Amino acid sequence: MPEYVVPAENRAETGKNANRRLRGKGLIPGILYGVKKETIAVSVSPREIGSILKSAAGANTLFDLDLGGQRRKVILKEYQREPLKGQLLHADFYEVALDKILEVKVHLELTGVPVGVKTQGGVLDFVTRELEIECLPADIPEKIMIDVSHLELGKHFRVSDLKLSDKVKLHTGLDVVIAHVVMPRAEEEVAPAADVAAAVPEAVEPEVIKKGKAVAEGEAGEEKPEKPEKGEKKEKK
Repeated sequence: MPEYVVPAENRAETGKNANRRLRGKGLIPGILYGVKKETIAVSVSPREIGSILKSAAGANTLFDLDLGGQRRKVILKEYQREPLKGQLLHADFYEVALDKILEVKVHLELTGVPVGVKTQGGVLDFVTRELEIECLPADIPEKIMIDVSHLELGKHFRVSDLKLSDKVKLHTGLDVVIAHVVMPRAEEEVAPAADVAAAVPEAVEPEVIKKGKAVAEGEAGEEKPEKPEKGEKKEKK
C-alpha cells in the first residue's frame, strides 16, 4: 500500500466568506480532530484528498497529515462535495493511535458469475455493499472480495458466510444478506389504449382543475451536510 503525505496549514479565519476565499486559492477548509486533543482548523489541497479517495482503500486510507513539519497519522473522518460537479468542498481528519481499535465501514466487492444467473435464468441482487467492523488502523482492509460464482437460484450469501482475518471483528449482524440470486421481476402488463378509452363515459365532461405553482426556495446553510458522505470513525479504548 502506498504511503500518502498531505501538506496542511493552520487557518486562522473561519466562516463562509473565509472558506470561499480559500477555495478561490485552490484549497479547501478542514478540521483535524483527535481524542482528548484540541481541534485544529486547517487548509489542504483538494487534489491530494481526491487522490486518497481514488485509492484502493478510499476513505479508509491511513495517511500522514503534515502540519507545519509535524506529521500526524490520520484517517478521513468525513468530507463534503459540491452536488453538481462533485468538487471537494471540505474535509475532516481524525488523528489515530496505531495501538487503538477503530470502528470503520469497509466496502464489499463481488466477483464471479453465479450459477443461478448462468444456467437458471436468475439475476444477482447485491443487497449489502459495506460492513461495519473494528480493528487496529493498520489492519483495515482495503475492501472485502466475495466470490459468488457458486450461488444458485434462490440461495443467499450472508455475513456469516464470510471468512475474515482474526484481526477484524464484525459489527454487522451475521444474518444480514449480502447477495442472493432471484428470478427477474415480470413486467406489468399495460392495458391497451382502446380498452382505456372504452372505460370512460362519453357523456361526462372532464372537470377542469386549476393548479397553483409551488416554488421551493432555499439558501445554502452550513457548509457541512446533515448526512455526510462518510460516517464517523470512532476510536475504542
